Amino acid sequence: MAKEEMTFLEHLEELRWHLVRSFISVLAIAILAFLYKEFLFDVIIFGPSTPEFYTNSKLCLLARELNLPALCINQNKYEFQNIAMAGQFTTHLRVSFIAGIIVAFPYIFWEFWRFIKPALYQEEIKHSRGAIFFASTLFTLGVLFAYYIICPLSVHFLANYQVSSMVKNDLNLGSYISTISSIVLAGGVIFELPILIYFLAKVGIVSARSLRKYRRHAVVASLLLAAIITPPDVISQILVCFPLIFLYEAGIMIAARIERKRKKQEN
Repeated sequence: MAKEEMTFLEHLEELRWHLVRSFISVLAIAILAFLYKEFLFDVIIFGPSTPEFYTNSKLCLLARELNLPALCINQNKYEFQNIAMAGQFTTHLRVSFIAGIIVAFPYIFWEFWRFIKPALYQEEIKHSRGAIFFASTLFTLGVLFAYYIICPLSVHFLANYQVSSMVKNDLNLGSYISTISSIVLAGGVIFELPILIYFLAKVGIVSARSLRKYRRHAVVASLLLAAIITPPDVISQILVCFPLIFLYEAGIMIAARIERKRKKQEN
């Protein structure tokens, strides 16, 4: 445990400084993102909606090879409209702040780890080595997967979906930004599933047996999610579904390994 016992107020003061440092890191990156708005918006934010985007161009090449036209997505550049007086400025601020959170995530997690580390036993600290690296790596992979796979597929599906040919889609800037940012952040969080399962298994809330029991439910949920956000073809759905199932299976292996170690210690 911690070498010195701290009062509740001292814990709050310690937490406050960790939060302050985390906020400063987010703010610093957000300011940089705000200053480079052309790169932030033209390249990063609007990238998934353009024909030149890496995923869109590669899927079109694959579509021609496999003779599957449905795979060729986002080949017509979309136009976005802003109807609020301060809409573009507030959007600029919001996107810059979101970019700050995403880029600063490893440092934020490190600050969180520094706060809880003194309360852990040496054995717990030993088994938690590499937590920052793995959490940051998984978050980054989740963000990249969401940005390069889910975002272009979702943009194509949602921007072209019509309840009737009499209704025209005029894309709103704020709605597009919310969709992209929520997908990217959700991707980063979802990829933290193995880390979450690790800690839940450590405290005995979940087990490998219970995870295996609900494996079919997890597969069905992954398929439904893939079917909703992708075009109506099997290949696109597999591209989205496979990583989700892989993460769940990785969680089962992590839980099983923890249980084996626990049994050895008990014996």
